[in-house]
Amino acid sequence: MAGIYIHIPFCKQKCSYCDFHFSTTFHSYRERMIQAMVNELVVRKETLSDTPINTIYFGGGTPSLLNENELKTIIETIYSHFLVNDSAEITLEANPDDIDAEKVEMWARSGVNRLSIGLQSFNPSVMQWMNRAHTVEQSKTCIPIAQQGGIKNISIDLIYGLPDLTIEEWEQEVDTALQLGVQHISAYCLTIEEKTTLASWVKSKKINAPSDEHQALQFELLQQKLKKAGFEHYEISNFGLPNYYSKHNSSYWKGDAYLGIGPSAHSFDGKYRSWNIANNTVYMKGIEAEEPAYDFELLTLENRFNELLLVGLRTQWGVDLQQLSYILPLSTEFHSTLTNFILKGWITQSETRIRLTDEGKSWADKIAEDLFVL
Repeated sequence: MAGIYIHIPFCKQKCSYCDFHFSTTFHSYRERMIQAMVNELVVRKETLSDTPINTIYFGGGTPSLLNENELKTIIETIYSHFLVNDSAEITLEANPDDIDAEKVEMWARSGVNRLSIGLQSFNPSVMQWMNRAHTVEQSKTCIPIAQQGGIKNISIDLIYGLPDLTIEEWEQEVDTALQLGVQHISAYCLTIEEKTTLASWVKSKKINAPSDEHQALQFELLQQKLKKAGFEHYEISNFGLPNYYSKHNSSYWKGDAYLGIGPSAHSFDGKYRSWNIANNTVYMKGIEAEEPAYDFELLTLENRFNELLLVGLRTQWGVDLQQLSYILPLSTEFHSTLTNFILKGWITQSETRIRLTDEGKSWADKIAEDLFVL
């Protein structure tokens, strides 16, 4: 199985914490960009030739800004040039302010069967410094609008570990999210990325950076409340009701091949990783000249070992030590470090498979880094 990711580099406005690739001044070349992505799909169809496509994911940026013709053109191109499963999961990321009955009907008519909605927060003051375009009311009303329009598989995004957000306020955020009746919740710990507005605010002391301990407490609260509500914690940042995991993202974590289309989009075939240039003009010119602008790397054995470890530990499926040993032999130092984490209660081992405990999930990246082959 394989997946196709479409990066839509359009946004209404820039959020203070975001470092994804996008443009807010795209109107003059909007049609040209869509055509470039369509052309890239055709040019790169051999990448996944004869490989069934199980998922299509529109990310960004803000894919919910696409009109019906743009969305249908991309989807129809995929179906014309790739072998798409009848039950393929087709996800579109959407902002609450873009969701109305007419648009939901259009998305469903175009083939979209799953929405990932970027709510981020229900706190008005937080949404203000984030520079989100939607209101708290829109966050609450967009879900029933989508459900009434026929899209029943809905995921929402939340961000925790925010500056000055108390445990009580975060608990209220989680409770509000659970009242919406969605099937999936992605909750991301705030990271302060360089060259963002948020980074400059922290540097100038306008906003206080949250402590690791504060973020860990909010993560633990999140785990407890979602588990009680019936959600399964199948990846560090992702919680789904039974049978509602993200098929697309799960394929990333399991090491399946995927094709990334659009500026800054990444692709992976099992051995090589490639990424398109994060520059809209250069991307379009490259596609038009039939000389796509991208970089690539052949993953070394060390890369493959570390990626399998890092990604696998983040999931409920964990990591098979035999699979790791097929890539590189497991050293004495590796076994010693692993034993220490087991004694700490951060990792459990069943036969050859290791998994993080609930406590260990708070330190997933550190644990993986300590086990890396350098």
